[in-house]
Amino acid sequence: MVTTSYWSGYPHVISADQFGKSWLLDALFPAAERMVELVKLPVGERPQPLAGMGLYNLFYRESTRTRARFSRAMQLLGGTVEGTEDAEAFSSAKKGETLEDTIRTICSLLYDVIVIRHHEEGSAAKAAQASFGAPIINAGDGSGEHPTQALLDLYTIFREFGRIDGLSIALVGDLNRGRTVRSLARLLAKFDGVTVYMVSPSPLAMREDVKEYLRAHDTKYFELLDLREVAPLVHSVYLTRSQEERPVAGATTRVEIAARFDQRQPGQPDPLYGLNEEILELLQDHAIIMHPLPRNDVFGELPSRFTEEPRVRIFHQVTNGLYISMALLVLALAPQ
Repeated sequence: MVTTSYWSGYPHVISADQFGKSWLLDALFPAAERMVELVKLPVGERPQPLAGMGLYNLFYRESTRTRARFSRAMQLLGGTVEGTEDAEAFSSAKKGETLEDTIRTICSLLYDVIVIRHHEEGSAAKAAQASFGAPIINAGDGSGEHPTQALLDLYTIFREFGRIDGLSIALVGDLNRGRTVRSLARLLAKFDGVTVYMVSPSPLAMREDVKEYLRAHDTKYFELLDLREVAPLVHSVYLTRSQEERPVAGATTRVEIAARFDQRQPGQPDPLYGLNEEILELLQDHAIIMHPLPRNDVFGELPSRFTEEPRVRIFHQVTNGLYISMALLVLALAPQ
């Protein structure tokens, strides 16, 4: 759990592990609700609690939503934004500079917060160790974690149902290489009576460290090969794309993975890891469909034809992410 002392000084956001249930419900979510109200105000009447402060986006890997939402969040709060969207090509990393020295340089320029995305798992923690004046916010470290995405996902679920306790969530698709589901599972484990259904091809099953974390927190989970088996049981279906940029031995696409590795008996239907009309029929009326984006129509986990389906919340997630990003920045840089 994040304590008061944690937030004074260097309130890094590195892992979903660090956040406790009470802090999420009593600090972060109420702060996000205040941000909802703030952005409704006319431009000239909005408070600017981060006026004069600067955010640096240090992105070694591509991003649309995360980079844009932290940039927009900082601007709405009165701060300024600089950075690079391809640090591997357009920073001194191309000349061999270490991540630690890059962080020290940015801190030396008196930036107030650094948002980092990096290809190496554990890189955000390394950046936090090197930082001496700015909180580090992990925007994705390889296939490790993406805690801010998980926070906005959890907030989206909370806004829909008014609670997290007692809910059932299906995590679907590439659970082995997808960092968003790794972080979200860890957050769900902080709540009582949650059931997590993990639906994936066998080689893309959730890694053991997350399952161990769920067991340690007495969170029920089940592993399955077909979304149809649990669609009628869940409050939310969280779909993910196949992460082809991180290969799996013996297969490169979800189609190949499903064909080669799922042990289906003759005559059984092909396993299902995405949304179709059958799943929509099976889902409860109040269930919601989520996806961290980007989605990939080639693999069909969330086809474009379902974009306007009322239960699909993908762009609600994006907007909720703005509020969560604003809340994190305010809690870190201008706590009341």
